[in-house]
Amino acid sequence: MRDWSLVSLSVLFGLTARWAVSLSSYSGAGKAPMFGDYEAQRHWQEVTYNLPVEEWYFNTSDNNLLYWGLDYPPLTAYHSLLCAHIAQLINPDWISLHTSRGYESISHKLYMRATVMAADLIVYIPAVLLYSLYFSEGSSKKKVSTMLCMLLYPGLILIDYGHFHVCFPQHWNTYNCVSLGFALWGVLGLALGWDLCGSLAFCLALNYKQMELYHALPFFCYLLGKCTREGLTGKGLTHLLKIAGTVAASFALCWLPFLADPAQALQVLRRLFPVDRGLFEDKVANTWCSLSILVKVKNLLLPQTQLRLSASHTVCVLCLQCIPIVFVSAVHPHTWLFFWLFSVHPHCLCALPVCLLISEIPFMSTWFLQVTTFSMLPLLLKDGLLLPYIVTSLAFLLISITLLSALEQTSEEDLKLKQLFTCRRKHMPWFNAPLLAKSGYILSVLCMAVLSFLSAALSPPARLPDLFPVAISLFSYVHFVGFLIYFNTIHLTELPSKKTEKKTN
Repeated sequence: MRDWSLVSLSVLFGLTARWAVSLSSYSGAGKAPMFGDYEAQRHWQEVTYNLPVEEWYFNTSDNNLLYWGLDYPPLTAYHSLLCAHIAQLINPDWISLHTSRGYESISHKLYMRATVMAADLIVYIPAVLLYSLYFSEGSSKKKVSTMLCMLLYPGLILIDYGHFHVCFPQHWNTYNCVSLGFALWGVLGLALGWDLCGSLAFCLALNYKQMELYHALPFFCYLLGKCTREGLTGKGLTHLLKIAGTVAASFALCWLPFLADPAQALQVLRRLFPVDRGLFEDKVANTWCSLSILVKVKNLLLPQTQLRLSASHTVCVLCLQCIPIVFVSAVHPHTWLFFWLFSVHPHCLCALPVCLLISEIPFMSTWFLQVTTFSMLPLLLKDGLLLPYIVTSLAFLLISITLLSALEQTSEEDLKLKQLFTCRRKHMPWFNAPLLAKSGYILSVLCMAVLSFLSAALSPPARLPDLFPVAISLFSYVHFVGFLIYFNTIHLTELPSKKTEKKTN
């Protein structure tokens, strides 16, 4: 009974933090004529409710695609339609065709925030509870602490309840809790051995937000490897065909209204992947934006060449990392980090697999999640979310340190580097991994605090208007490369026990 009381209090704490952040400003508030991402969500409800499905993704007199045109998969459109029907019952003015453009009010803001909260409660939070309480290791207290840390991850809260966005493909969006929740349900399905259910859940995630492509290849390789080991001429082939049938049926149902006319399906795909914009969108912590500080790739190469370069690098590094999954049956965060660093647009989507490791490697996971939140600071400052950023970041740091003892778990064994340093100790007897880890972490946190203060308090020089965003982007990118090396190292050197192998599977 006491454990369930702690669970209830933790969930309540997570919901309170979400609602408190939702009372803050949002993207594009009062900024006509385009307003912002909040308006995009409202406009999608207007479009899906008032127009036939054949016009949702097409440019017409009633649907100007240049004004927040729908550019997410069908499941997002259906969700917007559901929210629109509820909005129609409350106040039809919120979604009236044309006349509702730029609509803003306190009641509408509360409604929009409530739709995010409802989606969170239905999809994401139950998946977090199930993973934390039944799949994470440790005592009951540690499991509840893991759950609380996952629920209080500032990056997701600030995106969904503050800035109301996610960076891909044409603008910032929200409801990340839905796609990440479905993806987590997919992970849980595979962990339980329910491969068909896991495949279905991940297909829903992919049909809600195309950014779930970040996670798609590891899912595919894991399932292919499992079928291969069962034998592709017998039981394994049957299992593979069942998975393929589940995936095909899931996509067919989600895309059913658009499959009658091939032009419809092609137009949806064009809207989902607007490659004409080129490789660069904003000052983000990926390879290309960081490289452009030294080499102006944008000026040297044509947009299409930039995209081919990005795609080829992403595919190459992902294949190198995902092919072993077919044979080893273990998925590690570095596969998503490669996609993050080399793809067109990065995002905190790869924070999800690291969240799943926070009870196993609390020190490095906490550090990584803090950096992902810090990397979004320029966007948060644009919409007056400095205070929520500070409060949520400090709360997450405090809880990770006190409940998970993150700063105390820096030994070679805690960092999963014991085997590596056992081999290297005879050559480097002076090397002190715990001291180096703690020192690096403290220095990193201090630098993040200083950069946050400078970004919020000072104006950049006139000749360097992007000084602080670029500095934050480069600082975060260096960290992500370091995390990539770390996770790749433990993946290559650690010999998992049966218990660990069961968990990673």
